[in-house]
Amino acid sequence: MHERLIGPEGESRPVAADEAWRVVLAARGRAPRAAPGAGDPVPVRIGRDGAWMSRRPVSPEAAGLLDLYAPLAARLAAGPFVVAHLAQTLDGRIATRGGASRWISGAADQVHTHRLRALCDAVVVGAGTVALDDPQLNVREASGPNPVRVVLDPDRRLGGRFRVFTDGAAPTLLVCAEDRAPPRPARSAGAVEAIGVPRAGDGLDLRALLTELRRRGLAGVFVEGGGVTVSRFLRQGLLDRLQIAVAPVILGSGRPGIALPEVRSLAEGRRLAVRHVRLGADMLFDCALAPGGEP
Repeated sequence: MHERLIGPEGESRPVAADEAWRVVLAARGRAPRAAPGAGDPVPVRIGRDGAWMSRRPVSPEAAGLLDLYAPLAARLAAGPFVVAHLAQTLDGRIATRGGASRWISGAADQVHTHRLRALCDAVVVGAGTVALDDPQLNVREASGPNPVRVVLDPDRRLGGRFRVFTDGAAPTLLVCAEDRAPPRPARSAGAVEAIGVPRAGDGLDLRALLTELRRRGLAGVFVEGGGVTVSRFLRQGLLDRLQIAVAPVILGSGRPGIALPEVRSLAEGRRLAVRHVRLGADMLFDCALAPGGEP
């Protein structure tokens, strides 16, 4: 729980959600603070621990936004941090068997996803997500900068027709296995660069990937999907935070969200520190994974 210190209401106008979001971006270092002007241009302060305080009353929408994003902004500003997000049904499916997944969660969770993109330096998806959804992976439903787009395609099976490779909206890294990488880092039209990292089993060495991203100054990483990619980061112990938005939908079949090696007993499962956030009709499970982490 993050303490809220709210000053007396007096005649002040309540802080609105858009003002609160600008403060969150500024705390993360992803946007400038509001320009100086009449009155109090920066009514909210976010501490290094993620706690926030305001010298003006705060609207309920702004308070909810600060409670959710201020701790994330503070943690991302402090150093390397990896957060993953999935949207799934009540019965744990992220898509139909054929891969249809738009849209399992509602509009509020979609805005949340775009805000996570704006807060992070890089957004990571697997080749399967690109092939099925042709996502843009930029920020459209919220204000803020676009992240660098990172596509994991170990054997370089994707063609160049997808929007992340052609729209030029943000730099894109195509990450493949070292044995499939070009002789030197290759750039193509649309600010796309192909790089190689070592293999690990049937995928890539994701720890080596994070090391390379951090070398490039991309320390705040958002793993957006799909389920296989998120599961591999989780299996390799590389996630600091896992967020799962559960929608009030039942499919009865389809692709599972998280897939990990089988356990023999319930005691082998991980019980996580979690906080619950309502996103419209959906429920967000915000889970801390790093040792000593707080949700």
